[in-house]
Amino acid sequence: MIRVRQVKVGIDEEDKLVKKISLKLGISSNKIKSFNIIKKSLDARRKDYIHYVYEVDCDIEDEDKVLRKNKSNDIFLADSKSYLLPSSGTEKLVNRPIIVGSGPAGLFCAYQLAEAGYQPIVLERGEKVEDRVETVNYFWEKGILNKESNVQFGEGGAGTFSDGKLNTMVKDKEFRGKRVFDIFVKNGAPEEILYLQKPHLGTDLLCNIVKNIREEIIRLGGEFRYSSCVTDIVVKEGKISNIIINGKEEVACSILVLAIGHSARDTFSMLYKRGVEMVSKPFAVGVRIEHPQSMIQMSQYKTLDKRLPVADYKLTYTTKSGRGVYSFCMCPGGYVVNSSSEEGRLAINGMSYHDRGGENANSAIVVTVNSKDYGSGVLDGVKFQEKLEEKAYLLGNGKIPVQLYGDFRDGIFSTSFGEVLPAMKGSYEFSDLNEILPSYIKDAIKEAMPNFGKKIKGFDRDDALLAAIESRTSSPVRILRNDLGEANILGIYPCGEGSGYSGGITTSAMDGIKVSEWIIKKYRNLQ
Repeated sequence: MIRVRQVKVGIDEEDKLVKKISLKLGISSNKIKSFNIIKKSLDARRKDYIHYVYEVDCDIEDEDKVLRKNKSNDIFLADSKSYLLPSSGTEKLVNRPIIVGSGPAGLFCAYQLAEAGYQPIVLERGEKVEDRVETVNYFWEKGILNKESNVQFGEGGAGTFSDGKLNTMVKDKEFRGKRVFDIFVKNGAPEEILYLQKPHLGTDLLCNIVKNIREEIIRLGGEFRYSSCVTDIVVKEGKISNIIINGKEEVACSILVLAIGHSARDTFSMLYKRGVEMVSKPFAVGVRIEHPQSMIQMSQYKTLDKRLPVADYKLTYTTKSGRGVYSFCMCPGGYVVNSSSEEGRLAINGMSYHDRGGENANSAIVVTVNSKDYGSGVLDGVKFQEKLEEKAYLLGNGKIPVQLYGDFRDGIFSTSFGEVLPAMKGSYEFSDLNEILPSYIKDAIKEAMPNFGKKIKGFDRDDALLAAIESRTSSPVRILRNDLGEANILGIYPCGEGSGYSGGITTSAMDGIKVSEWIIKKYRNLQ
């Protein structure tokens, strides 16, 4: 196969892709036997020529001749390398591996282990994804929170109620990312995620994919237990020996994968008390901002042409004092959602459906924080998040606190909306967000916004809608692990975003695969 890069195709010329490939190769179209799209990206730098750029692998006649003739760096022999599951180790398994959490990290770790014959047990404190969707919708409609099954907890993890972004900047030398995408497609994701520059799934597709992955794990010998929260661990001679589920059931355990997610604060506290080594880590907090999606389309493309993808953005700014301010988890055509998981505390996030068909674009505008802001204790970052969420809950009377950007900037209480109407899942109430945020965070946002307005026209418009508080951008702790993946208490494998080793769906799933490899290389399977 020959790899061909930089094949440029206008947005109205996609039916001419084969012809464009043949022109790039300098051969007739009928000499192309078949081709496979490796990457497809949109180039919108020239507004008078917005086009797609393809990278493809081609099976062609006279391959050697074409390679000799073409000296372009864009034409070369394709690399056929792919992911390889490691061979099993030699140490005997005393008990089936137990995975705590069924977000991307836990699911993909379990998938790998099940496929390799290790028959993992997955413990999930929340509900299976079908029931969880109903529970979350009920919370958004009625405001009645299930503390164990919500936007943060339950099968699929926090990413289930998000935009479902799959793009990542992580280098993929071991092809774990490709492995993740292949598993997604095998379990119902559209094949386009294999080649789009910015692939995403959306909440609606993710729910069915998560269900399919679970059923495949079960078919391969795995087991799922829901409403099963690990409330304690038992350690003997420096190794994990048992776990306690729901405060009463004791289960023998020699391998414990901690894929607990970034909101498992009670679990962080329990592990810390039991001597599991962890450190605090920087994260970011801030607000969500809503604009009309049409405004973002015009800024990015200078046209509302419906043939173009729904536009997104990424913004960064460094304040005069050196703080980073940036957009996070941008949701084109999406919704701001109440993502609370604890009584008396309120947190928000953003989500989109696969078609990204909503009227508004939203993203978090967050500011970096570290131990200088919240204290040097291991769990001080957790306490910092909790205090902000308590303020947000009280200020909004349990509803999402909202304010127009211009009023936030000027310290005025909003009383009515402008042109930007809220697109939110969960009730909301006008509040003064200045009362929630520490001065160094709100001042940083106010300093950054005019700069963002220069990059995207209208971004700092007075009627842009703010909501608070975006407090769970990443885990506030990192559970330490050695070169073989284990914590200081042997048999415990910290994994994914909650343990501080990833951020987002794809990198969490990749870390789940990485942890499974450590286990597979050490232990014999059960087959």
